[in-house]
This record gives sequence, C-alpha cells and structure tokens, in this order.
Amino acid sequence: MLEREHPELSMKIQAELLSISRSSLYYHAAAPSEREVAIKHEIDKIYTDHPFYGSRRITAVLNRAKMVVTRPTVQAYMREMGIAGICPGPNLSKRNLEHRIYPYLLRGIKAEGPNHIWGVDITYIRMNGGWMYLIAVLDWYSRFVVAWELDQTLAMPFVMRAVESALVYSTPKIWNSDQGSHFTSQIYIDRLLAAGTQISMDGRGRAMDNIFTERLWRSVKYEEVYLHEYRSPREAHAGIDRYINFYNYERPHQSLDYKTPAEIYAPPAGNMLQSTLTKECTLK
Repeated sequence: MLEREHPELSMKIQAELLSISRSSLYYHAAAPSEREVAIKHEIDKIYTDHPFYGSRRITAVLNRAKMVVTRPTVQAYMREMGIAGICPGPNLSKRNLEHRIYPYLLRGIKAEGPNHIWGVDITYIRMNGGWMYLIAVLDWYSRFVVAWELDQTLAMPFVMRAVESALVYSTPKIWNSDQGSHFTSQIYIDRLLAAGTQISMDGRGRAMDNIFTERLWRSVKYEEVYLHEYRSPREAHAGIDRYINFYNYERPHQSLDYKTPAEIYAPPAGNMLQSTLTKECTLK
C-alpha cells in the first residue's frame, strides 16, 4: 500500500493516511539476540496455554524455568508480540489515544449463520532465529478462516491486506476486534464503515471476548507451528498456508458436528484460501 515513488503523495502524507509514524518507514531493526528469540518463543508458548496470564505471572514462570528475566523486559516483549493477559493489568494491546473505539456488540449474542459475525486478531508465529505475525479473519458461525496474512512486521498495510481479502468473500453483519492500534486506526475504521458492517470491539483486557479466534491460534500453533522449526519466512508461509487450508477444508470440528468449516460456510467452489505475500517481506 506504500508507494515510495508516488508522484503526488509524499511519504509523510502516506504515513498519516496509514496511521503510522513517518520514522517507522525508515527504521531497520537490528537482528534479535538468541536470548530474546528464546524468551519470546517461551512467552508465546506460556500465553497460548494460559491466555489469562499477565506479565507478572509469565515472568514468574520464566524465572522458575531458569530463564531469568525482569518483568519490564517481559512487558516490552509482550508489547512487541502484540499480546496481553485477559486479567486486568497493563494494557499491552494499546490503541492510539486519538483513535475512536466502538462498543462491544456481542454480549449475549450468538452467531446465527455464516457472515453474521467475523472476528479479526493478530498472533505471533515463531521461527528458528526470529518470528513473524499472523492475522486472520474468522467467521464465528462456521469457524471458517475467511482471510489471513503473514508478515515480518506489524505495519498497517499487513492488516489492510487481510481486510481487503476478507471483503472479497462477503461482508459480515458485525466485525469484531480488540482495541489495538491497528483496529482503531482511521484507515481500518473507514474501510469497514464503507463496507457497511457494524464495528464491535472487545472491552479492555477481555481477550476471551474473541474466544473463537483464540481457539484458532491454539490449533494453528499446536497442530502446525510447534511441530516445525521454520527456517525462513518462505517456510513459515508455506506451513501456515498448508495448515489453514487443512483447517478449513479437511479438519472436522466437534462443535460443528464433525463437519469442516468449509462445509458450514459453503465458500465458492474451488476457492482454496491463500494469502498474498507482502512486497516488504523478503522470502529466502
């Protein structure tokens, strides 16, 4: 979505339109240390098993496992990983204070059919020596993954590609997310409003409001990610692509009377889901 050689829009204006800082366009992060990668991978595992753990408990678990680390370091890593404990505490999935939030519309409501409620979320995907970020749009009624993207950064175009891919399928009555900065940004809000969907946002510190996506993350990690040591972004993308197609079209769900999400969602014939690769992501 970013065009560095755009004839009319400067980099500053494009950054403002995408709700990202101009400095982030020029920033090149240093390679993470082996210790940082190991700690983040373990935080991911702990959080996947116990999403109600906040930074204090995760720090305690790490220290008991002889991975000595301070709580401020764990808090910083959790912010970078885009995760936060369900229980009240530091709000690690912070929104921009200038961004608008919307009320949670789903209290006491169950999805009545495909495209009634969609949920969107982002999770951390570990690799050998690093990590990536996975975003998915999930139909709550069928558990069908409508769209997904994998990237090495949390830049806004990564989110918007998933949004655009999802809207190719349909438009849900309600679109739910947390209050993170990506999902309260103006470009995201404007796109959903233009599509005619109602916007719903989880309460602060209430990750379980998006429970179906949390269950998806657990399945993705235990049935795919934790079984492989991805050596490159290309391997990670291939693995996630393979798994999500399996999840949608082959994996029976007990909650769906052992049918697959695709059987319940009934997507267009032959429409096997695959994300696009970001131009910014160098696949090796």
